Amino acid sequence: MLGADLEWFTTLAETENVSVAAERLHLAQPTLSRMLARLEKRLGVALFDRHGKRIRLNDYGRLYYEHARRARAELHAGEQAVADRVNPAKGVVRLSFLHSFGGGLVPQLIGEFRRGSGRIDFTLFQGAAEVITRQVLDGEADLALVSPRPGAPGLGWRRLLNQPVVLVVPADHRLAGQRQIRLAELADAEFIAMHPGFGMRRVFDELCAAAGIRPRIAFESSDLVTVCGLVAAGLGLGLAPLEEPMPPGVSAVPLADAGASRDVGLVWSATATPPEAVRRFRDFATEWADRRPVDPTARRAADSTRRAAESTTRRQADSAARRHAW
Repeated sequence: MLGADLEWFTTLAETENVSVAAERLHLAQPTLSRMLARLEKRLGVALFDRHGKRIRLNDYGRLYYEHARRARAELHAGEQAVADRVNPAKGVVRLSFLHSFGGGLVPQLIGEFRRGSGRIDFTLFQGAAEVITRQVLDGEADLALVSPRPGAPGLGWRRLLNQPVVLVVPADHRLAGQRQIRLAELADAEFIAMHPGFGMRRVFDELCAAAGIRPRIAFESSDLVTVCGLVAAGLGLGLAPLEEPMPPGVSAVPLADAGASRDVGLVWSATATPPEAVRRFRDFATEWADRRPVDPTARRAADSTRRAAESTTRRQADSAARRHAW
């Protein structure tokens, strides 16, 4: 399969729509249909199931697509490597990131980087943590900004910052303004959570498990802004990274639970050789993290969480000592 074949087949597989794929590829629909027919004849199997005008990848098609997608990524990487050799001052960085980073962290990083590397371009993609991690592993993205650190093998990691995770309540809620709270005290509460597969949902699940509660989830969302909006409407409580200021209509209550924070960092393929542009941006992000001042609001929240955890440890030790004395 040649590079052009990879492009049309993967586009058709990803859209599962001949009309849409033909438009993206600037081909006539009959031409694309004939190309598919020739490929299926050569392979000796159908790659799609036909349902009238609709097509769906079948088992053979999904298997072939996985190989074609990786081959396409390798070809693109090769093209980029040659371009870097010809003109090392220019390049493209394919950066994937969580939706919650689109309003602040990503624009800040790219803006500061571009001021010193104006000829490097970016291709951006937003998605869930599992999706963008898979993009890096499959060679479809050079870097991903994720949280928390993925557990998948084959990834490099560099922490950029740590954000306290707080309880989000309606601004007029009885807990608003409380100094701190433990998740164990909220066993009967209803929560608004991110969908499974999102990084913040993993943090939510891990904190609840550590607190020994099985939360009742009233709504799930794929966007933290929506989570906070539903909380503001009084439909439940939520967990979110501490932002300053918080979205309108909600208040942040520090969590006394140990580990109530999330690491934010960059991941990349540990086995692939990065193009020059990617290496430069990764190095810049590392330097940015090293010189970044600690946010005072985040510091206060982290100190509060640490003191609460230390207090819990002391109480447990005192209790154990009293039992031993008896």
